[in-house]
Amino acid sequence: MTSYLHTRSTTNDCFLTREVETRQKPLWWQEQGLSFTASGYGSRIPTTWQIKVDGRWRRVYCLVYSNNGTLFIGKRYDHTNTVQIGE
Repeated sequence: MTSYLHTRSTTNDCFLTREVETRQKPLWWQEQGLSFTASGYGSRIPTTWQIKVDGRWRRVYCLVYSNNGTLFIGKRYDHTNTVQIGE
C-alpha cells in the first residue's frame, strides 16, 4: 500500500512529500469493535494504521470534529506531519 507523509521543510517555507511504508496494526479495543470515544469525535483518535518514518513504526492519529478527519503523526496536530493513506 502506498502512503504519503507531508512534512514541513527545514526552512519552513514549503512542504515536502515522501512515500512511506504502511501497515495495519489494530489496538486490542479496535479488534473488539470498540470506539475510542462515544461520539466518534476527538483531537487525537488512534487509527489502525502505522507508517514507517526514519526506520521506526509510528501510529497514525486522526483529528475529527466535523464530517471529515485529518490524519497525522505526533503528540498533537500542528499542520507539520500530515498523512495520506492510499490504496
